Amino acid sequence: MKISIVVTQEEHFKFAQEICDTIESSALLRGTGIAKRTPEYIQKKMSNGDAMIALADGKFAGFCYIESWEHGKFVAHSGLIVHPDYRNLGLAKKIKSKVFDYSLKKYPEAKIFGITTGLAVMKINSELGYKPVPFSELTTDPSFWAGCKTCTNFPILQSKENKMCLCTGMLYDPKDKPKDPPRHPFNEAVLSRLKKIKQALFLNKFLSVLFS
Repeated sequence: MKISIVVTQEEHFKFAQEICDTIESSALLRGTGIAKRTPEYIQKKMSNGDAMIALADGKFAGFCYIESWEHGKFVAHSGLIVHPDYRNLGLAKKIKSKVFDYSLKKYPEAKIFGITTGLAVMKINSELGYKPVPFSELTTDPSFWAGCKTCTNFPILQSKENKMCLCTGMLYDPKDKPKDPPRHPFNEAVLSRLKKIKQALFLNKFLSVLFS
């Protein structure tokens, strides 16, 4: 089986609905929040060359797209997904690495950031040189945070004035260090524990408000 990862074009529009369905079903399976995408939005990214797709013998295998904020000052990678038939092959890491390198070429001055609740994504980001940061170091563009409205955790984000949520913010600044080797150690056990503590703190606060 040969899997290729390429920059998207209009010929890939036919995969847009499947990509959206796969992203949503994966989030539901994990029980995590999700910012929903529409096929039209995915197609727009495809036509602009701001996305990469993995194809296995012509079939959709994985996807990720790029968003830019504050006139290219910040860049984010969103919608990283691997089709269930092609998981456990290290494909997510390959896609993320390809998108990362592509972003550095297309937006050489941009800081690359992301917010995620997934430990697997955090690990990939750490290996690429991202570091955990508070939300205050990320874009302040309201349109980015508006994209979180369809996430189940959005009320938490609102209550914290976009300064904190269950997601962890991660940032790569090309001005800090060259890509090789800016590896930040990743301790899954520590991050997993911090995630659980954060969830418990938010849950206790919401319950106290709800029953007060």
